[in-house]
Amino acid sequence: MDTITIPFLEGINQHTTIEELLATTAPLAANELREVPWAAFPYRPSVHFKIAHTAVGVLLLYEVREKHVKAVYRNTNDPVYKDSCVEFFLSFDGTNYYNLEFNCLGTGLIGYGPAQRMERKRLPEATIERVKTYSSISSRPTDSGDTEWRLLLHIPYTVFEADAIDSLAGMRCTGNFYKCGDDLPEPHYVAWNPIDYPTPNFHLPQYFGELVFQ
Repeated sequence: MDTITIPFLEGINQHTTIEELLATTAPLAANELREVPWAAFPYRPSVHFKIAHTAVGVLLLYEVREKHVKAVYRNTNDPVYKDSCVEFFLSFDGTNYYNLEFNCLGTGLIGYGPAQRMERKRLPEATIERVKTYSSISSRPTDSGDTEWRLLLHIPYTVFEADAIDSLAGMRCTGNFYKCGDDLPEPHYVAWNPIDYPTPNFHLPQYFGELVFQ
């Protein structure tokens, strides 16, 4: 099991601007998504993330470079995993977890519950739309022809409505970070913590890594 230590950033609240949030992420350590769990889907785009927690939520920045970028879905709780999509799964009890999924435009889908599909539920649109998002997509391809994009999320604790969280300081949780694109020309499934399962499936909390909040 991989472990990541997540720092606390002071001086951030619900009124902090996107520009200020981006500036605070600059010195944070970048973590790479290196795991390609399924041989049938070998493509691995370049994906790094930075994460911290604040007095009011979780700050998460994804930086992506990939061959193809797709952004079809615009409505909250649409199937954004079919687009160029990044995901963050987080569990406070080791059984139930939140799946936070956002495409490169910042369109979000969030669910909660155990791994059994029939027992999971989508969060209300109003709850999901509390997440502050900022996305940017480069208009110029890299030398290799890839497109670069990044997505910043400031996820307020009120989104974790089943757990009444108001601080993560000192907590040890489990979770995983992903990149996917089911409907892209090269579908792919990339993860931070290793997964050992025969077919693509991110809803496997037994393969979550450890998240230690300072």
